[in-house]
Amino acid sequence: MLNKVARFRPRRSLALVPPHSALIILDMQKYFLEASSHAYIPSAPAIIPGLCALIEVYSDNHLPIIFTQHVNTPQDAGMLAKWWQDLINEKNPLSEITDKLDISIGTRLQKSQYDAFYQTDLVDLLQGRHVTQVVICGVMTHLCCETTARSAFIHGFEVFFAIDGTATYNEDFHLATLTNLSHGFAVPVLVEDVLTVFQTYDAN
Repeated sequence: MLNKVARFRPRRSLALVPPHSALIILDMQKYFLEASSHAYIPSAPAIIPGLCALIEVYSDNHLPIIFTQHVNTPQDAGMLAKWWQDLINEKNPLSEITDKLDISIGTRLQKSQYDAFYQTDLVDLLQGRHVTQVVICGVMTHLCCETTARSAFIHGFEVFFAIDGTATYNEDFHLATLTNLSHGFAVPVLVEDVLTVFQTYDAN
């Protein structure tokens, strides 16, 4: 996978500057991470160690961490209800964010659409911390992660999209997102790249 996406690696002048950035982890909920769920993403558990490492470094540097939780009601689901004919209800235990991530050191943000900026306080949360850059992680690569990355760009944020910090159902979806975002919206990065930037920053 990493060899296939090598051509999408950063060629832009944008560089991650840790104190200006926030970590956004999308929808790491049991609905997508439990094998018993019909929406289980087999590749999603594999990204957890990398996300834990990012959470730790952002926490150590007192930088913003946003955990989104996708939940719906019949009133706010919109086209999602027609398209998927299924809603993630807040009362469903599978709607909870996996306990393999420590969400106590970040901010939990509920959303009702693919776009984490849509009818939420995300812009205010980021601007209130003087954030100009976001690192996007979580699930699904081609739906909530990609839509949020595009929206972040439109809202004026520099976007860094974690190649191995996002997951979805198949490689085609994943590569399509990386191809499209790298052309006009985001810089694809590896989790290791982000951690290395922090190490260099700390050293200075």
